Amino acid sequence: MPQAYKIIGKIHGRRLALMKDPAPLVGHIAFGVIDRGTNVIQVRPSTICPHNCIYCSVDAGPYSKTRTTEFLVDARHIAKWTRILASIKNTPVEALIDGVGEPLTHPQILEIIRIIKNDPNVFRVAIETHGGFLSKKLAEKLDMAGLDRINLSIDSLDKDKAQKLAGVPWYDVNKILEVVDWILENTSIDVVLTPVVVPGVNEEDMKDLIEYAKSRGLGKKMGWPTGVLIQKYEIHRWGRKPLGRLQWSWSRFFKWLKSLEEETGYKLRPTMEELGIKPAPKLPILYRPGDRVRVEILGPGWHKGELLAMDTKRQRLIAVFCENCRPGQLATVRITRSKDNIYVARR
Repeated sequence: MPQAYKIIGKIHGRRLALMKDPAPLVGHIAFGVIDRGTNVIQVRPSTICPHNCIYCSVDAGPYSKTRTTEFLVDARHIAKWTRILASIKNTPVEALIDGVGEPLTHPQILEIIRIIKNDPNVFRVAIETHGGFLSKKLAEKLDMAGLDRINLSIDSLDKDKAQKLAGVPWYDVNKILEVVDWILENTSIDVVLTPVVVPGVNEEDMKDLIEYAKSRGLGKKMGWPTGVLIQKYEIHRWGRKPLGRLQWSWSRFFKWLKSLEEETGYKLRPTMEELGIKPAPKLPILYRPGDRVRVEILGPGWHKGELLAMDTKRQRLIAVFCENCRPGQLATVRITRSKDNIYVARR
C-alpha cells in the first residue's frame, strides 16, 4: 500500500509531511476538507505560512511556539476528496481554499484550483490569503486556473501598521494593493477584504478599508452587497494573545459592526443568502465523544503531544493525544471531540 504519510523535509525548523492516497482527508482541522453542513466546502491543502500575524488564532508562521509538523496534501488527492464531498451536496458548491496557513504556499495550488473548478458540482472556487505572495504574474495564472474570488486578509492600509500586524518585516500592503487593482482591471477574479479587527489596535483602520472597497467596487463581480467581511479577533488555545485575555463578546462585535455600517453607509452584515450560502446535506458524524475507535498511528501530529491517526475501515483522520503511541502502531483511542467531522481522541 502506498505511504499515506511521508516526512519530506523541514520548514521553519519543523517537520514537513506530505499526505497522499490512501490517507482519508476528512477528520483533521488543519488540512484536508471540512464540511460544516452548507454548500461551501473548506479545502485545506497547506498548513505552511510565511506570515507571523500577531493575533493569529492558530499560531502559524516561522515563529510558532506550538507546532511540530507542517502538512502539504497531494493536489490530486485533495481534489478527489473535494469531489467526494461536492457529490453529496445535491446543489452546486463553492470550494473555499483556506487553512491554518497560507494556501498560496502549496507548490501545486494552480493544479488544485484547476482540477476543482472542472468538477461539475463546483460552481465557484475562492481562496483566502494574507496577500504576501500575490503578484501580477501569479494573479494571471490564478485567473487562467479558474479562480473566482480572493478573500484578502489585510488588516490596515497603513503600511507600518499592516506590517506590524503581519509580524514580518517584508510585508508591504501597498504592493499588495497594486496587485489587487491590476486583478480587478485585468482578470475575472473578484476580491473581498476579510480583515481581523483587533480591539485597541485597528478599529479605526476599518473605515479606510471600507472606503477602498467602495472605490474599487469589491464584491460587485459576484453580485455581493459588500466587499468587506470583518472578522472578530478570537482567543484560542493554540493562538497568540497580543492583548492578553481581552476580546470582544459577539454581541459587542455585532453592535460595533452595526454602528460602523451606519457611520459609513456600507453593508457589513450580509445574510448568508446574500453571500450565496445555504444549508446542504452533510457527511454523517461517525463517532461521538466517548466512543472507542481502533486506529493506526501514522506519525507526528500538528501540535506538541499530538499524533496523527487513521481509521482505515471508516476512512477518517483523528488527532490523537497519547504519550506511549508510536508510528505504525495500532491503538484503541477514546473520542473527545467530534464536531463537523473533526475528531480528537485520547488513549
